[in-house]
Amino acid sequence: MQNSLAEPPVKHIAIVGGGTAGWMTALLLSNSKFGARLRVTVLDAPTAEVVGLDEGSTPWLRGFFDSLGIDEAAWMPACDATCKSGIAFEGWSTRPGHQSWFHPFPSILDSLTLPPFLRNVHARLTGADVHAHPDRFFMSRSVALEGRAPRPAHAFPFELGYGYHVDATRLGAFLRAKALERGVVHVARPMHSATRDERGDICSLELDGGDRLAADFFVDCSGFASLLLGKALETPYLSFSTMLFNDAAIEMPTPDDDGPLMSQTVSTGMKHGWAWRFPLTSRNSNGYVYSGAHVSADAAETELRTHLGLLGADVPARHHRMRVGRHARHWSRNCVAIGASQGFIEPLQGTVLQSAQRAAASFVDVLERGDLGDAARAAFNDGLNARMDGERDYIVAHYKTNTRTDTDYWRANAANSVLSEPLQLLLRTWLSSQPIEPGIEGGAFGTGYAASSWYCLLAGVGLFPQVRRDASAAGADLAGIDNFIQRSTPNFPDHRAWLRDIPSHAERIDLRRQPADGGRRATLGAL
Repeated sequence: MQNSLAEPPVKHIAIVGGGTAGWMTALLLSNSKFGARLRVTVLDAPTAEVVGLDEGSTPWLRGFFDSLGIDEAAWMPACDATCKSGIAFEGWSTRPGHQSWFHPFPSILDSLTLPPFLRNVHARLTGADVHAHPDRFFMSRSVALEGRAPRPAHAFPFELGYGYHVDATRLGAFLRAKALERGVVHVARPMHSATRDERGDICSLELDGGDRLAADFFVDCSGFASLLLGKALETPYLSFSTMLFNDAAIEMPTPDDDGPLMSQTVSTGMKHGWAWRFPLTSRNSNGYVYSGAHVSADAAETELRTHLGLLGADVPARHHRMRVGRHARHWSRNCVAIGASQGFIEPLQGTVLQSAQRAAASFVDVLERGDLGDAARAAFNDGLNARMDGERDYIVAHYKTNTRTDTDYWRANAANSVLSEPLQLLLRTWLSSQPIEPGIEGGAFGTGYAASSWYCLLAGVGLFPQVRRDASAAGADLAGIDNFIQRSTPNFPDHRAWLRDIPSHAERIDLRRQPADGGRRATLGAL
């Protein structure tokens, strides 16, 4: 916890909702520079469990725990967590050679293999016959497929970027316990309504039984219900349903098969959406995100059971509804919304936890500056709107570039013309064989994802012109890249073994100082 003599601009913040977003926000607030001078209260129902979809996170979650001084060795076993090196997409494209592709998290190794990948993509966009599929250029894919953890076990000079797969219920319970340890107050009472003062600000929460909870500022973490931002303050909501059709999900766990524990999420195109699969330490998380306008819940469950080989099995399924979109403002008057109460984009790229964390961290930054006025509020809202719209566009591009024709769902996605101006401009630039980096770096194409992610997506699905010339000599040294990745991958430990004995931060520092005992170093040589 940070310490400062500065007084907070508000004395008491009440958080409505004890889900993952609520407890994450509470921890970040309690860890602010104001320390104990800022009172933080979380209000939720006494019987409420932290229940949600299992999560595949981005590397942002690692930064969250690091900022709180919580080691992986402490939180990962408690949350059934495994490592995630990236996402494998299968069955989204029918273009030959592009039926699957891998989206890695950024890492320092990209400085060695990303430039030759980009050179080949640029050449391929001009019609040159060069290899431009991303899977051959990134170490993370090799580490994931071999069932290795993305953290080197010894003094190998490179680390990979990675996120996690977590049990959402256990994660919420862990965050709640840590928040209570750090002085956050938990009021286990259902909220009945919110009261506003003569200025229109929220002044108190009416609890079941007639009691009131007063505070200076309120955080809405009530999920899709959006009890404060949406219901009490009547903030307009902008649906993304014309761009993103999926509005429902099914979860169906399966036992751990004791095979290699691949550090990846697999996203498989289904008839009316996509199925996820990723490992937790005690089981596999499986599910189906789909469009209720194209298939019924019962038919979707049958499709998922068939996909998993569980058609006649007594395995329970949990059904969820999703409201995809965002509010016009995330911070209105003396209330800010965090998590699904502010907005939600389907979890195709595993950004649900990241979105909540970044929004909460952004608000804490504003709070620590001491100015909660109109200008700060407007800047906060503009920044989050741009971020969410950019994330939306990246997800939309997965559907727009699909080439499946087997169902109305996929045909409708490919034919959909309801695209944002930035996304239309980006796709036009790509299809005209022009570099997209200037538009991404300058903000013309939105602010959601880095250029490397766009290259992996668009090259991964094979969105290229016909080959018009033989230019294999102009391509990257693929043999050198293959050799580098093959020789470097064994420096990463077996994923299962690493999870059984996760090193603490201090132990990792000590390991980094030791010589590589048997590890094989590799360089890119002349690449």
